[in-house]
Formats: sequence, structure tokens, C-alpha cells
Amino acid sequence: MGELDLEALDDALRSDPDDTLTLLVEMSHATDERLRAAVRRLAPRLILDQTRRGIPRNRGVAKPRPVPAHRGGDLDLDRSMDAIVGARAEARMPSLDDMTSVQWSRPDLALCLVIDQSGSMSGARLTTAAVAGAACLTYAPQEHAVLAFAGSTAVLKPISETSRPTATIERVLALRGHGTTGLADALRQAHVQLAGARARRRVVLLLSDCRVTDEVDATPAARALEELVILAPAEDDDEARRLARDSGARVAPVGSVLDVPAALNAMLADDRVHTPGR
Repeated sequence: MGELDLEALDDALRSDPDDTLTLLVEMSHATDERLRAAVRRLAPRLILDQTRRGIPRNRGVAKPRPVPAHRGGDLDLDRSMDAIVGARAEARMPSLDDMTSVQWSRPDLALCLVIDQSGSMSGARLTTAAVAGAACLTYAPQEHAVLAFAGSTAVLKPISETSRPTATIERVLALRGHGTTGLADALRQAHVQLAGARARRRVVLLLSDCRVTDEVDATPAARALEELVILAPAEDDDEARRLARDSGARVAPVGSVLDVPAALNAMLADDRVHTPGR
């Protein structure tokens, strides 16, 4: 009791990662205190590792680019060495115009994940939300936010906050389902989070069946976003597809936990951006 068999866990992850991650998340609420603590330490890291396996490296990461040194940045000694040596041979100071520095271009992608926590949040649904959070960390490590909504919207990770990668996943795994579905307010809050992003491309990822229960039409808020991708349950996506048709968003059906990385690979590879208020 209270022990995790790590060898058995590795075998299970290799043979059936979806069910194994879901079981691990369910075990994080075990009555055995030692087992619960062990799982809660391990689950966020395993979810992050399993998610990253399905996502190409270096997506959204700022890239270095050479520029003339007079434009600022960090001096690139390798590229500037000829100018430095030549100036020294001529007993003069090297000119900034002859040297090269490196500037880091702004990130290409900012993401805001919006998680529907109305209704039940356990098992596969909670695991899928955690995987979506891990995907945001991987696709947009510099600029990402995570919101959760039911009747109101909670900011789990502001876009301006710097924190441990696993801390965000821990916050997602702590979610409990409750209340009505206030989608319009959640989308407006996502717009606020992304408004200050430096990235060229700003995308809201909505994890929801989009079945609104607060009687507020979410279409205007969806239309105001630069880009909206809806991750909807494959067996219950009618309302998500309706919202997508009315707002210009795109829908990716999610049938299992690790469908999320594959869906985002496909959706984010297509960088169409629509015009707010169209």
C-alpha cells in the first residue's frame, strides 16, 4: 500500500499511454495518503513528457538573428572577429558597423488555453485538460495563459507570469467541475490575456463542447478573437461546430487524451488568421 511500481508504470505507458495517464490522474485522489502524494509529484512531469513526445521541437520559441552591432543586441564574437582583428592591426577601435550582434526575434506564437470546467472534471476529461496545458507550455513556452471557466472565469496562469512548467499542470489537475457554462465571459478574458502578447500570432484554444447554459451568446466574443481553435469531444461536438461556423473558428475533435498534441499539430500548422469583427 502507498507505493508506486515505477517499472510497471513504464510498461503501462508504453502499451497504453492514454489509459495509464487517466488512471494516474484518478489515483491522485486516492484515499491512501502516501500513494496520493507520490502520484501528485509524478503525474505533472509524466503528462508533460508524454505530451512533448507528440509535438515537434522548438515551436514558438524565439530565434536568434544576426544584425549590425549598431542596432543593439549581444555581440557575436565569431562573426565579428575579422573586424576586431583588422581594427587592432590598424591600431584603431573597431567600428560597430563592421561588427555583428545577435537579437532574439519576438516569439511567433502566443496561446491562451480556455478550459471548460462546468460539469464533471475527472478521469479522461481532466487528463485531457492537463495534456492541453502541457501542449501550451511546449508550443508557446514564452507566452501562454491558462483560464478555467464555469459560471465565472478563473486565471490559472496569467500570460505575464513565469513559473515552473509543472506548476501549471498541477493547477489544472486541481480543477473540480461545477456550475453553469459562461463561455462568452471566458472568451473575453482570453482576449484580454492575449492583448499584451508580443507574438505575431495569438491563438485561443478552447477545450469545451460549447454547450452554453447561461443564455449569453458567445458568438460575438468568439468573433472578436484573432484566432480561435476549439478542441471538442469527438462524440459531442455539434455545438462546437455551430460556434465555429458562426464565428470563423476551427474545430478539432478529441477522441482520446493524447489526441490533443496531434490535433494541435494540424491546427497550428495552418496559420490562417481571421480579422476580428468580420
